[in-house]
Amino acid sequence: MASNVETLIRSAVTKGIGKVAGFNRKRLPRPVDAHPYLTGIHRPMDEELTLDELRVEGEIPAALSGRYLRNGPNPALPPDPASYHWFTGAGMVHGIRIEGGAARWYRNRWVRGAEACSRLGEEIPRGPRTEGSDAPNTNVVGLAGRTFAIVEAGGKPVELSDTLGTIAHNPFDATLAGPYTAHPHHDPFANETHAITYQGDQPNTVWHVVLDANAHVVREEAISVADGPSIHDCAITENYVLVFDLPVTFSMKSLLAGYRFPYAWNPAHPARIGLLPRTGAGREVIWVPVEPCYVFHPANAFETEDGKVIVDVAAHETMFAQSKRGPDSPRSRMERWTIDPVRGVTTRTVIDDHNQEFPRYDERRTTRPYRFIYSVALPDGPGELEIADTRLFRHDLDRGVTDIRNFGPRRHPGEFVFVPRAAEGAEDDGWLIGLVVDMNDETTDLVILNADDFTGPPQAIVHLPHRVPPGFHGNWVAD
Repeated sequence: MASNVETLIRSAVTKGIGKVAGFNRKRLPRPVDAHPYLTGIHRPMDEELTLDELRVEGEIPAALSGRYLRNGPNPALPPDPASYHWFTGAGMVHGIRIEGGAARWYRNRWVRGAEACSRLGEEIPRGPRTEGSDAPNTNVVGLAGRTFAIVEAGGKPVELSDTLGTIAHNPFDATLAGPYTAHPHHDPFANETHAITYQGDQPNTVWHVVLDANAHVVREEAISVADGPSIHDCAITENYVLVFDLPVTFSMKSLLAGYRFPYAWNPAHPARIGLLPRTGAGREVIWVPVEPCYVFHPANAFETEDGKVIVDVAAHETMFAQSKRGPDSPRSRMERWTIDPVRGVTTRTVIDDHNQEFPRYDERRTTRPYRFIYSVALPDGPGELEIADTRLFRHDLDRGVTDIRNFGPRRHPGEFVFVPRAAEGAEDDGWLIGLVVDMNDETTDLVILNADDFTGPPQAIVHLPHRVPPGFHGNWVAD
C-alpha cells in the first residue's frame, strides 16, 4: 500500500483531475438517440418494492431454501445521458426468497451510498466508502453466512441484511486494506476465496486477495503491471490464480473529457495471462502471451497432467473501442485457452462461435475438470452489448455440442446460476435459476429449470408483475 505522503499527493492530484473532468462533463455533446441503458428493457426502476407470497407456476422443489439475489446498475437520481455509462449506475439488489416450496417475497433495494441516501432522505450507513463508487452495482454474494454487494476498481464491499437492507460499508471487518473485485472465486476444496483486484488511481499494481472461511482477508499480494488494466474477473486452479492482463486500460483522455467510465481499448498494451502461484510472491507470476482480445468472464479453469492450464472464456475481439455508454464488441464467442507455461504460448480453440456472455458452471467443480458451461446468447452483429436475445446455451464439453433453450419472442434471459440438489452428485444433478424479462407485457419471471432436462418444461416459474432491468450478476444464497 502507498505511504502517507504518496496518498496525500495522489489525493491532491485526483481532486484536480476531478475538477477538470467535472467541468468538461458539462460540455459533452448531447446525445441524438435514446440512451440504450436508460430506456427500453434497461429503463431503471424508480421505487423499492416489497411483494409477498408470489404467484408460482409449477412446483418449487422443497429442497430449495434460500434467496436468489441479483445486482445491477439502477440510478437513484436522474443521470445525464451525455456522460452516463452502464457500469457506473448506483447498485440495486433484487431478491426472491424461496422456502417450503413457496416464493415468500420479492424485494428490490438500492445499496445505500450517497446517491440513494440523497434521494431517500436517509443517513449514509457507517463504514469506509469510495467517493463516486459507494453503491456496489455488479455482484452480490454470500460469504461466511453474510451477504455482500461488491464491485471492482476500488469500491468497498457493502454488507446487506437478509432482507437486503444496507447494514454497513464493510471491507470485511476492516481486514481489507486495498480494493476488491466483483468476482471472487471460492475453492470448495481449500475453503478459501480468491480474487484479483485493481484500483483506478494505481495503474502499476493489481492484487491477489484471499479470504478465509470467515470472509476475512488473509492475503493481499501486489503484482506489477502497466497502463492500469481493467481486470474484471479471474480464475483459479489447484496451484494458480489466473491474471487476465488484456488491452483494456485506464484512459486519462476519457477521464479528462468527462466520461464516467475512463477505460478504453488500447492496442499498444500487450495481451497476456499471468499464472500466479496461489501462495507465491507477485514477482513469481509466469506471464504467457495471448492474441489480443478481452475477457470479462471465464468459466472454470484446471490443470492438466502435463503441466498446462486450461481455462474456458467468453472472448471479445475488442472492448470499449467505440462506445462511451457501455460495453461494445464486434463479436464474442466461447473459447478454450490452453496455456503452456513452459513453451510460453496460449492456444485458443473455439467451443461455440455465437455471440454470448455470462458463463456459469457447477462451482463444486472449481479448479477441477468439468463438463457443462451455461451462457447467455447475445444478438448477432457488432455494437453495444444488448440483453436482447432469447436463448440460453448449454455447452457440453465432453460431447462437443451446444444445446439451446429458447424462451420465446421478446423474452430475454439473464445469467443463470447452477444450484446442486446435494453436496455430492452428477454435474447436471441440480437446477438452473435465473431471471427472464418478458417485454411483451414488461413482467419478469424467475425460472427454475432442471439442469438434467435443459430443454424440457420448467420445474417452476415465479411471476413478478413488473420488469426487472437486466443487471449483471446474481447468486443463489442457500440457508
